[in-house]
This record gives sequence, C-alpha cells and structure tokens, in this order.
Amino acid sequence: MLNVPPQAFPAPGSQQRGAAGGRAKVPLKPGRSLMDWIRLTKSGKDLTGLKGRLIEVTEDELAKHNKKEDCWICIRGFVYNVTPYMEYHPGGEDELMKAAGTDGTDLFDQVHRWVNYESMLKQCLVGRMAVKPIAAPKEISSPLSEEKKQLNGMLPEKKVLGASAKDLTPSYDWFQTDSLITIVIYTKQKDMNAELVVVDCQDKQLRGEIIMDDHSYLVEIDLDHVVQEDVTVNIAEKVGKVEIVLKKKDNIHWKMLGQPLESHNTFIKRLERGLFYRKCKLVSKTEVTHDTKLFCLMLPKSTHLRVPTGQHVYLKQTIAGTEVVKPYTPVLPFLPLDFKEPSLHDGAHIYLMIKIYSCGLFTQALDHLQIGDCISVSNPEGNFKKTQVQTSEDLFLLAAGTGFTPMVKLLNFALTEVSCLRTMKLIFFNKTEDDILWRNQLEQLALKDERFEVQFILSQPKKDWMGKQGMISSSLLSEFVKRSRKDSKVLICICGPTPFTEQGVQYLKDLGYSQEEIHAFTA
Repeated sequence: MLNVPPQAFPAPGSQQRGAAGGRAKVPLKPGRSLMDWIRLTKSGKDLTGLKGRLIEVTEDELAKHNKKEDCWICIRGFVYNVTPYMEYHPGGEDELMKAAGTDGTDLFDQVHRWVNYESMLKQCLVGRMAVKPIAAPKEISSPLSEEKKQLNGMLPEKKVLGASAKDLTPSYDWFQTDSLITIVIYTKQKDMNAELVVVDCQDKQLRGEIIMDDHSYLVEIDLDHVVQEDVTVNIAEKVGKVEIVLKKKDNIHWKMLGQPLESHNTFIKRLERGLFYRKCKLVSKTEVTHDTKLFCLMLPKSTHLRVPTGQHVYLKQTIAGTEVVKPYTPVLPFLPLDFKEPSLHDGAHIYLMIKIYSCGLFTQALDHLQIGDCISVSNPEGNFKKTQVQTSEDLFLLAAGTGFTPMVKLLNFALTEVSCLRTMKLIFFNKTEDDILWRNQLEQLALKDERFEVQFILSQPKKDWMGKQGMISSSLLSEFVKRSRKDSKVLICICGPTPFTEQGVQYLKDLGYSQEEIHAFTA
C-alpha cells in the first residue's frame, strides 16, 4: 500500500548506522577532525609529556591522572595519555572521562571495540601497567591432594567447568581423501545455519569460527600443505555438524592437518575474540542519489561469510598512515518484488549503501577507490536476532537517511518468511525528495504487497511537495504507529542519527510501547 498524504525532521547529515551498542556523537570544534588528529600525531609534538620515554605505571600512579587536563587511561594493559585527544574524540570529553585514571578496557569494549586504538593513540602511549605481585599461598601441613593441585591451575579449563559444561563445548576432527581435506566441527547445537559459520583460508592459514549466541568456537590452523582457493561449507542443521571441505593442491597424503595457532580450539565470549578482517575487491560502484552510492564488494573465493539480517560489518582503511574503521550495514543489490533473494546475492558479494560526505575523511577515501581495489571487511557483528521479527504481526520501521540500510534486509525477510505478519510500515525521514533512497523501488513494493506501506516525511521540501512534513514527534508517531488489532504483537525498529533514534525511542515509550517492542540500531 502506498500512502503519500498532504504536509521537519532536520536530519543533520544522516549517518550510516550499524546494529551495535550506541554512543552519542558531539559536535567538534573547527580544526578537530580525524584528519587534524592524524596531522597532530605526525607533527613530532610530545603528546605524552614524557619526552619519548616509556614507563611502567602502577595503579596508584594511574589513579592520579584523572582530570580533563591530565587524563591517563589503561586499555588492555597499556596506558595512554589521552589529554591531547580530548577535543578530537567524536564521543565527547565526558565519554573519555568515564575511564579517567582507571582501566577502561571493559568500557571501551562495550562502546567501540572495533576502533583501532593502538593506531589512533600510538603517539600517546605512556607505557605498560606494572604487574602486581601475587602473595604466595600459605603452606599447610598436609600435602595438597592431586585434585586440589589441579584445581589450583593445572587442570584444563574444560575439566574445571565440569561434565555438563564440557558436554556443550564444541569439538572437531578431520579426515582426507586423495583430493580433499575435510574438517568436521561438532557444535552440539541444533538449528545451526550458514550465517553462524565464518571460514577464511589465506596463505595456508585456515580460520573457521562458529557463532553460538554470545560465544564463538574457533578452529585456527597453519595447514601442513597448500590447498586450492575454493572452500566449501556443508551444514547439517538439525544435528549441528559443520564440514569445511578444502581441495588439495597436490594429491599427496597429509601426515597431519597442520600446526595449531594461538586461538585454536577455543570457546570464548565473542566480545573477547577480537575482529577478523579479510581483503575484499570492489567490483562496482553505482549512484543511488546525488550523495549516496551502492558499493559491491566481492569476497575472496576462500571465504565463507553471510551477514545476518540486522547485523553490520566494519570497513578498515589506512589513511595517512593511521588505520581508520567504520561500521556499515549490508543491503541487497535491489528490493526484490517477488520476495526472493536475487541471484546476485549469492554469498560471494557484499552490498553497502554509503553516503559520501564532502568533508568525511573515511567516505571520501572510499569514494576514491577504483574498481579492482581492495578494502578490509570484518566478520559480522550486532545484537539483532531474526526471532524478534518472526512472531511479529505488526512491524514498523522508522528510518532517517542512511538509517534505511538495516531496514532493507529486514523488509525482505519479513515479507518472505514471517507468516503471521499482517502490516508492515516504513516511515522514512529525509531532508529533500532528492535524498530519498530507492524511492521508486519502495513505491513499487507498496503497490505490489498490500501488507506494506511507506510514508515519506521531509524536513526541507520544495513548495510542490504534496507529502508529509514534520519533525519526529509523539503526535507524528501516534498517527502512523498503530496496532492493527488491540492485542497485536508489535516490533518497532528505528535507525538514524543519534538524536533521531534517542528521541524516537523516548516518544515510543511515552506512547506506551515497551522496551521489548522497540529495537534501536545504533553505532
């Protein structure tokens, strides 16, 4: 259903959003951009105040440096003087001050684990944290039993966890034929699918990661021999068995699979795993609007990666010698009107809809990439789960600017696979008509499927605009976000610039929608 009634959300340069934990951005002073920070770090200025010396920092010493004009922060055992970085931090000084004089690792991981702080803050490195001496345990007269000795650190973690936990820990095995090597991973988890398996094989190094809720299991091996580029992944969904099939380059018998790498055969929380990147080739770049382009990236043949609906990836570029990372949510190459994955979306390509900012260091560098150039792409991240949609009868999508990107796959998934869906409405905020992404496709979709309705709202329309104008507000949302029935199960997804998202969530709560009925995509 297409609905364009007669009647400003001032979308301040709508920004691409990923589905991760959010942080507010603050306006930076002139001369305090990322490029300005990179210039400062390369100027030779002493940013630590230690004249090039590295020191060992005690907890007591770290705690003394807890003011805006003298701020040290510890991240993963390394201490940085972030005082000179205060005015350049996109999240604002107050965000940095939350970790002033303390170990900020956990806070950092919650807010922006993906940021390459080692590169950004390398000129601010003060030194390492001093290792605290550990008091020796008191001797007891009777010798420790073997069991107690083991529990004091000599027992493998799996055994310490106990039999029930050990039974749930994944394991792996391997076998070979004349031409193939097959690694079998027993996840011990039902409903395993292709989106939960990420495999890369680069220069003899095999990395296979299995996502299991908030944990991941990793097989990481330096293979004994070279293999061909092609990697095949087979999944027995109901029993949770994953096969990684490699083709031998030479048909010889392998005596062993290879040498285990540092994180091999580990089962830990995903947040502790760290991001993994692979180089993807730019194969096309097409204009969507006057300032937004659709980038098509091709994954290596030796990579198996599917980005789940509502999740994002990170792109990494080296700009002026500094690694810079930004999150982007993949879309489809177009909105399929027959509600099936288009043939181009074959798992070999990732499509990203990106707004190019005239003063944006990262997006300008992206725009200057030539066809055939490569860029680093991370594993998928995000906390959105399809199960949130699968029981929804009414689905509302509130998007501002490129906050539309998480909604693309969500639209396709809901209209294709959610059998109980009665109504689905996209309320799309933009500055002008020229800014509306995929307007024709959305209007066609609304005409084709009576469950779907789209509402365009402009903040700076031309005089001949016959559609709706207005700021996001409680009254506007009460007009468009309505249950189809009194007891309908509702999900409302919202994405856009931080002020838009935060205001929208608050208005929805004021209208009586619960936290469980709202999902905010933020980054």
